Amino acid sequence: MSVILTQNAALQITKQLDKRGKGIGLKLGVKKSGCSGYAYVLNYADELQSDDKIFENFGVKVIVSSVDLEFVDGIQLDYRREGINAAFKFDNPNVKGTCGCGESFSVN
Repeated sequence: MSVILTQNAALQITKQLDKRGKGIGLKLGVKKSGCSGYAYVLNYADELQSDDKIFENFGVKVIVSSVDLEFVDGIQLDYRREGINAAFKFDNPNVKGTCGCGESFSVN
């Protein structure tokens, strides 16, 4: 089981946690959404739940509920700037299809 952060993603999460003034890491999950089935959910975690799994890269913790882990196992989370836009990008080996607008994905 793995969740990987690039150095750019880790730096951005650290900046956001510092700006926020609290938090133990980034909570990564999925929800049913869109035309393909699922969408990623990113929140800041202030505490751990009993079923959470912790992955650490570059000193930054990513917390994933065991329920969501099957959808994101092996994912690489990056933070990229493209022109004036900057956003987290997901490279998920479990994705079998995405919707046309890029808002949701499906898995087998």
